[in-house]
Amino acid sequence: METIVLGIGETLVRDDRRWSSWADWLGVPPHTLSALVGAAVAQGHDAADALRTLRPGMDVEAAYRARSAAGRGEHLDESDLYQDVRPALGELRAAGVRVVVAGNGSARAGELLRSLDLPADLVVTSAEWGVRKPDPEFFARVAEAAEAPPAATLYVGDHPADDLFPAAAAGLRTAHLRRGPYGHWWADHPDVVETAEFRIDALTELVALVRPPGAGAEAAGAGAIGPDAEGAGGEGSGEEEADGEETDAAGAAREGARRGALRSVR
Repeated sequence: METIVLGIGETLVRDDRRWSSWADWLGVPPHTLSALVGAAVAQGHDAADALRTLRPGMDVEAAYRARSAAGRGEHLDESDLYQDVRPALGELRAAGVRVVVAGNGSARAGELLRSLDLPADLVVTSAEWGVRKPDPEFFARVAEAAEAPPAATLYVGDHPADDLFPAAAAGLRTAHLRRGPYGHWWADHPDVVETAEFRIDALTELVALVRPPGAGAEAAGAGAIGPDAEGAGGEGSGEEEADGEETDAAGAAREGARRGALRSVR
């Protein structure tokens, strides 16, 4: 692996502040908006549909501009980063890997991210490129920014429809990150399992993937989420397991419905 490219929201940056800010702007409790975001994710919809549920017909871009004009625009600082971001990116750079951060976001988000001085060779957002994921042109730009062949470039993200599927279609190698609403909810969907070359729980697992063949191979394998992992703490463990056959049947029905939904956004 010569280059690793990472998305932004729920890959590097927690979205807590984003949704809390929108809830405050719209005058609703944060938990109300969070619940609606969860519903959109579970249905395979754009999370921004939660905003349109609260305000039917809402122009999200216009509302974003209004927030900014009112002095309540985007803010981003160190506390918004997941704790594994700096260690993982630092180790990748130390291993000689080119690190690129490229994801959907405003020009302001790009400025804020660069001000954090992350251990990355390039930090860029969709607004700065003029094209958003999952547009194939975005991933053409990713391939160009990677400065490496597609077969030596790994794209890492949490969102199947915005990250995993279009990156794979562009010929890039892929890692699905089990993080954030999309990352957790769709992690075991058959399309995700089939498409993702690697499935990881933390960015620090990427370090094992860039080692020379034979060096740390066991560590790389241990980081992948496989079928056997579910019983050790996945969605089938804990209270549901103790509830017996009735819960198992209900869980199977719910899982079947969830897994059948993703193809509509692929």
